[in-house]
Amino acid sequence: MSIRPEITLEVVRKYLHQISEITDADWAFFSSKLTRRDIPKKTIFLPIGAVENHISFVVSGIIRLYIPKPDPTKEITFGFSFKEQFISAYDSFLTRRPSLYELQTLTDTTLLSISYDDLQEVYNTTKIGNLIGRLTAERLFLIKSKREQTLLNYTAEQRYLDLFKYRPEVIKEIPLKYISSYIGVTPQALSRIRKRIK
Repeated sequence: MSIRPEITLEVVRKYLHQISEITDADWAFFSSKLTRRDIPKKTIFLPIGAVENHISFVVSGIIRLYIPKPDPTKEITFGFSFKEQFISAYDSFLTRRPSLYELQTLTDTTLLSISYDDLQEVYNTTKIGNLIGRLTAERLFLIKSKREQTLLNYTAEQRYLDLFKYRPEVIKEIPLKYISSYIGVTPQALSRIRKRIK
């Protein structure tokens, strides 16, 4: 089912409005710079070595952040982004250097994206640009920080439960091999954890 353009824009505005007041003029300018991207599932839309040129808002879908390896079983999944979150390889976006990890859709995904050049113009013209940059930076920091802290302080079972605490409906959408990589256990160990929980 496709999402009408006016609805996708309204989702972004509603989300931002929860955090800060946005004038109609700022919103009109910012929203005019957004590009909708409909990306099929299992698509790597930012490969390793490419420079990130977008900050995106996830209207729908699930995205995996991971470090690829020659042996796919050794890939390191270090984060996921879900509906109504910002996503970017933000370190690459800021530095204009090649990304050291990849972004891949796990489901059909709809993004609203703004390019680096357009965001610079938004920064210079409105107050909303700083908010977008801050939210994206916070999101990337939380993804990395949360995984590091859970690996140090939680058991594998606690890490599994914590991952789906606020998004239990997405558990069936993420392949177990990515979940096991994220929580730092083998797929076999994850299967035993799931059996215990059930």
